[in-house]
Amino acid sequence: MGEKSKYNITFDDRDLEDHEECEAVEVSQGASGPRQKWGRQIEFILSSLSYAVGLGNIWRFPYLCYRNGGGAFLIPYGIMLFVCGLPLMFFELCLGQFGRGGPITVWKICPLFQGIGYAMFMISFFIGCYYNVVLSWTVYYIYSSFTHTLPWTSCGEEWSSEFCRENNARNCTLNGGLMNLNGTCIYKNMISDEEWDALNKSVSLFKGPADEFFHNHVLDITEGLHDMGGFQGNIVLSLLVAWIIVYFVLIKGVETFGKAVYFTATFPYLILVVLLVRTTTLPGYMDGISFYLTPQWDKLMTVKVWTDAAIQIFFSLSPCWGGLITLASYNKFNNNCFRDAFIVSIGNCFTSFFAGFVIFGIIGFMAHEIGLPVDKVAVQGAGLAFVAYPEAVARLPLSPVWSILFFAMLLTLGLGTQFTILTTIITTITDDFPALRGKNFKWALLVSCLVMYVVGLSMATKGGMYVLQMMDSYSSTFSALMVGMAEVLVVSWVYGIDNFLEDIKKMLGFYPFPRILWKVLWKYCMPLVVLTILIFTWIDFTPATYGDYVFPFWANAIGWVLSFSSVSLIPIVAIYKIIREKGTFVERVQKLVRPLPEWGPPPEVYIRPNDSFGAKPLLKVTSFDEDTGNKV
Repeated sequence: MGEKSKYNITFDDRDLEDHEECEAVEVSQGASGPRQKWGRQIEFILSSLSYAVGLGNIWRFPYLCYRNGGGAFLIPYGIMLFVCGLPLMFFELCLGQFGRGGPITVWKICPLFQGIGYAMFMISFFIGCYYNVVLSWTVYYIYSSFTHTLPWTSCGEEWSSEFCRENNARNCTLNGGLMNLNGTCIYKNMISDEEWDALNKSVSLFKGPADEFFHNHVLDITEGLHDMGGFQGNIVLSLLVAWIIVYFVLIKGVETFGKAVYFTATFPYLILVVLLVRTTTLPGYMDGISFYLTPQWDKLMTVKVWTDAAIQIFFSLSPCWGGLITLASYNKFNNNCFRDAFIVSIGNCFTSFFAGFVIFGIIGFMAHEIGLPVDKVAVQGAGLAFVAYPEAVARLPLSPVWSILFFAMLLTLGLGTQFTILTTIITTITDDFPALRGKNFKWALLVSCLVMYVVGLSMATKGGMYVLQMMDSYSSTFSALMVGMAEVLVVSWVYGIDNFLEDIKKMLGFYPFPRILWKVLWKYCMPLVVLTILIFTWIDFTPATYGDYVFPFWANAIGWVLSFSSVSLIPIVAIYKIIREKGTFVERVQKLVRPLPEWGPPPEVYIRPNDSFGAKPLLKVTSFDEDTGNKV
């Protein structure tokens, strides 16, 4: 507000004598200029849910569930939700809502560690660049599905190789035989042991038409990073379409974003229900569901299961990328983010569990069709979304319809996450440079989209899949965990967990219940859990691979540079701030670990008594500019 500000204070003395302590609970706008708010509170909940529920809920959780004990995995998964996932989500929502700023400006709570915000910004930038490339694949699949017969139904296309084989060997497989490249069923008693071993090796080279369509046509993939090839035209164009969608949805910030999430947050559930109804009618459905849910209680005694549950919870809610802080920063000051954290985190986990019935129903059908056990068909990641599922859909009547629905669902799931990622980036920029708000916002957004599109073009080449895998493996795994550790430790131990709980009370009108539990969770449990996840992620780490291709040493070295390029900003920014500050070293540090005056209730607040949550405002404080008389 500066020296030109003055205050107009209006009292409503109704029952004022009964209340000595008052606290701020409502905000209109900050002193740095107009900042948008959600039109309705449901828009924040839907945007947060749309951000948390992404592609991983469809192509990773079901696979983890069956691999880690089926239904038994839900026990460690649920425990980790309440020990790590929910507390971390509530923590970041409170930080963003109270601070009313993006990932960088919110660190007025402790300026010395503003580098945490810069690290979050870089993580979101890296993820946003490659995430939209995946969405470009879904755009192309939707386009390719508008046909009478899906192009990956058979091997007779120009992109099919000599190893392409349609999976019609069910009777042969069920009787213990192997089908050779000529389509002849060979049994072990028909040939020698050496010939049988050779046949087994040759069969392992066979690929289905859906696999070859994805790798030979959509990607036209090269042999490795040493051969990037030229641009893949269909992906370049599809990527442009994906960025155009993102740009126009966010062109007016949260005003248009808030309207779009009514669709992106609800449409996937509608499609999941439709697909579930269809899959329940398919043969093999119950085999897939049994494989998905049958509990293996002995696996609960293994550390791997618990660490997988913690890792899945941590990354499925997408903390430490800056997105949750950004979304919460557009809330009203007294919004009940305690309630919202429960709704979003539990809704995210329910979605993962529910999606498993659809995915494993389809996998069970696929296993039935080709005569293989379910575990031989079950895959995760891009292989599930762009190979296994399309191959299964191609066997259904009206297959183009089911293909369009499935990939439309993937697209909306991905866009919901991508919208928040870009909102995080553009919010960070406009918070640092308020002149880019208002009429200049669309230009700042356009430049951001163009820069990220250009970076994404490296993944729209014929060797782009390897670049994408490298970015996925390194840009947001270790860095996000280290940022999470720093974030929690700084607020809990440097700023003080008691101070943070007091801030929450100013917003909500009450402490999160029970107060001592949240204090222990944030101060001790969460740092310990995140550290444990970091350690086991490091132990289980393997250099990046894709299929049979092992990334060379120099590629992994670049990956590590990518990973630490964001985290290194934490000490770099801290050193820079210490150098710029005045005084002795100790005095500089002491000043920089104290919150700035801007950390607190906004310039216009409504104050109500501590013991009358929900009462009407008793005191209104508004700041005005002395020269113009306008409200600041």
